[in-house]
Amino acid sequence: MVRHPLRPLDLKNGRVELAHGSGGRASHQLVDELFTRHFHSSQLAACHDAGILPHVSGRIAVSTDSYVVSPLFFPGGCIGDLAVNGSINDVAMSGAKPLALTVGFILEEGFQLADLDRIAAAIARASQNASVPIISGDTKVVERGKADGVFLSTTCVGVIPEGVHIDPSRARPSDAIIVSGTIGDHGTTILSCREGLSFDCDLESDSAALHEMVSAMLCAAPDLHVLRDPTRGGVSAALHEIAATAQVGMRLWESAVPVHPTVRSACQLLGLDPLHLACEGRLLAICPTDAVEPVLAAMRAHPLGSQAAVIGEVIADFPGFVQLQTAYGGHRLIDWPAGEQLPRIC
Repeated sequence: MVRHPLRPLDLKNGRVELAHGSGGRASHQLVDELFTRHFHSSQLAACHDAGILPHVSGRIAVSTDSYVVSPLFFPGGCIGDLAVNGSINDVAMSGAKPLALTVGFILEEGFQLADLDRIAAAIARASQNASVPIISGDTKVVERGKADGVFLSTTCVGVIPEGVHIDPSRARPSDAIIVSGTIGDHGTTILSCREGLSFDCDLESDSAALHEMVSAMLCAAPDLHVLRDPTRGGVSAALHEIAATAQVGMRLWESAVPVHPTVRSACQLLGLDPLHLACEGRLLAICPTDAVEPVLAAMRAHPLGSQAAVIGEVIADFPGFVQLQTAYGGHRLIDWPAGEQLPRIC
């Protein structure tokens, strides 16, 4: 029987077809002509059903996340690098060194191959920049109208060094609360794209991989108590979660919280709170007071932590609650984010 060769993929004008998810020749063509142009690792080259990692010594950290952000492309990134950075950061918040990534694509029939190629290229760049290889992946295609172009799912595996014990239950009264930079940049950027808002400056998402900065922080102060990346729900949700776990209170100083002027103006205009807006390249660190100076020095020496600041303290009063000391000296409780201020944020 003569096997007729498939025409090469039209990466400029072509679209995803149901056959690309069938597991047959069209699926292999999509992998060979699109994904393997960008993704390179010895595990992928072996073509096994599983990516095999070398033996490592230490505790293993694993995190899985799914990404449905809308729009798919935005200033400062796209769904591709967001998915890579997000899973790396989740593992890094345990103090782990990320070792490898897996990525799963759910594609909608009719999705443009040119956009898929851009997303795959962004995934590859983010993986290479972070020195965390992609070792396994999967692609599925659903009928037209059953998805919104493309959804991604990524998993990151890492190893926690000896002597590192980061846990939300370790937050203690008198600990300092540090943030690595301005908050709400990602949420405001997505909102501006989605609603067609224009600002006087080029605000971008803060999407970035934070593991190298975390490593520097741990070298400076191995006894970090808590790390958390304030994604959905922002700083408010992250601190509420930690406060509830450790049964402590949190006090923030409004004047100390770094907020980009454009983000502040947008929040005032739209009635939003920057403490509730998502960040994708920022972290919160909770550490003993005697570790504050070395931690801040390590953060500020890294490009992603140049604006790091102490923004509050852990207190014994009001366990499970977060309060804000206003610029005028008053105090108010910060509630959990109510509902979803901005869905499809990541």
